[in-house]
Amino acid sequence: MSLDFTAPPRRPRAESIVPMINVVFLLLIFFLMTSRLTPPEPFEVEPPKAEEGAEAEETAVLFLSSEGEAGFKELRGADAVAAYVAENADKEGAPQIRADGKTEAAALARLLRELTEAGVQNVALVVAPQ
Repeated sequence: MSLDFTAPPRRPRAESIVPMINVVFLLLIFFLMTSRLTPPEPFEVEPPKAEEGAEAEETAVLFLSSEGEAGFKELRGADAVAAYVAENADKEGAPQIRADGKTEAAALARLLRELTEAGVQNVALVVAPQ
C-alpha cells in the first residue's frame, strides 16, 4: 500500500472583478457628466412671479426673451413660431410659453395673436412661484 503525501493541486485563483467594476463606474460617470438630458434653452429666461399656478406638463416650450424675440430649439423669430406650431399640431396638453419677467405685455400679445392665427387654441404661460 502506498500513501501519497504530495500537496493537493491548488485551484487557480479566480480573476478579480474589481477592476472591471471600476471601469464600468468610470464610464457611467463620464456619460452622466457629458450628456444633456434636455435640450438647452435658446436664451436665458426668468419667468414672472405668481402666487398660484398648476404644475406644468411636459410639452414643447416656446421661449420669449425680454426683448420680445421668440426662440424654439435653435430657431429664432418667425421660424421658431412656425416650428413650435408644427411640433404641437397633434399633441395633447397645452403647449408652454416661457416669457421673461421683463417682457412687455405687447410683445406677448403679438406672439399670442400669431399663435392664434396659426391655429393654436390653448397655451400655458409658465410662471415661477413667489
